[in-house]
Amino acid sequence: MNTARDLAVLALAASSDAPVEQGDVSLALAGAELLDLVEAGALAVDSDRIVPGAPPETGDRLLDEAAATFVRQEPYESVEDWLWRRGEGLSAAYFAALESDGLATRTQARRIPVRTGRTVVLDSPERTRAEERRASAEPVFAALATAAGLQDEQPETLEDLTDDTVTAVLAAVGDAVMELEGVRQRRAIESSAFDNIWRGGV
Repeated sequence: MNTARDLAVLALAASSDAPVEQGDVSLALAGAELLDLVEAGALAVDSDRIVPGAPPETGDRLLDEAAATFVRQEPYESVEDWLWRRGEGLSAAYFAALESDGLATRTQARRIPVRTGRTVVLDSPERTRAEERRASAEPVFAALATAAGLQDEQPETLEDLTDDTVTAVLAAVGDAVMELEGVRQRRAIESSAFDNIWRGGV
């Protein structure tokens, strides 16, 4: 039940070396939370709807917070809608939690007496566990890492998954990430067109 946290560790480590799309990471983290909460018995997925169970006591503040956001009246909320709602700003929340828990630290820029620099993941058992999960090519974890932009290839073994809930959540995460990429591309095209018009009018 550490999928979301392990994914956050890898995402923060990756962001220290190269830019990652925080929106993609946030959507993948929301999907990981759902799968962690399925494991905790806190929900079921009926078709594409999240059916909440008893509130869990996971010992993880962000997971408990996620469970508290479930819509508890029929027809309930779709997985995709929940991913978008829960995912807003979620990567930043996880990164702040890792720093608060002493698993990451913010470097200090020289000669600037304010909180600047970048956040780096420290060596810890949690980081080792997350890296071992990625190295093991565990299908579900690898699918979430792919959606978050932390690796390039979708694992072939994903096709062998038979758990309907897991496949529904992973499919919803993949669709949401593709939709977000479409939004980014449209904005880039619109921005480029505006710049061309502006230059042409000068």
